[in-house]
Amino acid sequence: MNSIITGTGSYIPEIVKKNEDFMENKFYSEKKDRLTDPNTSIIEKFQSITGIEERRYLESSLLNSEIAAIASHQAIANAGIDPESIDQIIFAHNFGDMDDSNKQSDMLPSLASKVKNILRIKNPDCVAYDIVFGCPGWVQGMIQADQFIQSGMSKRCLVIGSETLSRVIDPHDRDSMIYSDGAGACILEKGTDEKKGILSYASQTFTFEESNYIFFGESNKAEDEDNTRYLKMHGRKIYEFALNKVPLAMKKALDSSGLGIDNVKKILIHQANEKMDEAIIKRFYRLFKTNIPSDIMPMSINKLGNSSVATVPTLLDLILHHKLDDHQIVEGDAIILASVGAGMNINAVVYQY
Repeated sequence: MNSIITGTGSYIPEIVKKNEDFMENKFYSEKKDRLTDPNTSIIEKFQSITGIEERRYLESSLLNSEIAAIASHQAIANAGIDPESIDQIIFAHNFGDMDDSNKQSDMLPSLASKVKNILRIKNPDCVAYDIVFGCPGWVQGMIQADQFIQSGMSKRCLVIGSETLSRVIDPHDRDSMIYSDGAGACILEKGTDEKKGILSYASQTFTFEESNYIFFGESNKAEDEDNTRYLKMHGRKIYEFALNKVPLAMKKALDSSGLGIDNVKKILIHQANEKMDEAIIKRFYRLFKTNIPSDIMPMSINKLGNSSVATVPTLLDLILHHKLDDHQIVEGDAIILASVGAGMNINAVVYQY
């Protein structure tokens, strides 16, 4: 039987960081030259490309594992299950518990273990572990949970995607305006209907030339003396990579599902860049030589920014709880979950409600 989602939850931080809040930032290029364009022009161009108007930052009093626990508690309550019945807690993140004051990452114990502790789960057979897989980490966690369920080793899994990117960004890099914080979680368990749940997936890692497209590097500002390293990326290379690879992975997953392109009602793609996501969907439908349906791709990036592993599960939770415009997912709908990120990793899952 297929694995089904029985509950979802999310945590969206309360601090709203609008584009105009970056007006006083001093931006520098990768070559450490001060950008000569006024910040108004830099921000307007940024918004026209990414679609981001504002993003959410986590309160300084909270950690990544704590907001993950909040999202997890919601998912457990939504599923109506006893948390002691969970077989696995799979936590996708990339930077651990990053303290907002000293910028030091804490990954011991694993964040999944921290969540299990916060949820007060006593069952020692509930195994908790982390996945570091770039932005596609939560989707990969779903794939991994499904395989454990299919093998009979697990019946019920908690899969989390949570990140605090605001604590690893360079304020002197205009790319820093892309990133945000958030958490999403779901309960995935053994179903009873082979026509519902996870039908198929595709997952790939490209490293021969692509492994350093997203990396940790020094500040763009030459005078920065604290030696802090920040999240960096080669944006153009990522854009071209995503356009060439993601549609093919989505097609591979859909072809394996036994469904046709007309069965797909929603595509929940990693909220990385509005223009890039639109181009990916356009190329995907071009592979099937058909037009793109209206409202096929829900977007949350305009208000929530790019929260890495949290974007897809948060987006799913918002839709299922009727909190995202007019988008909805109803019984019988087939959806595609897809992501791309550091590694470089790509994955896609076909799921039917």
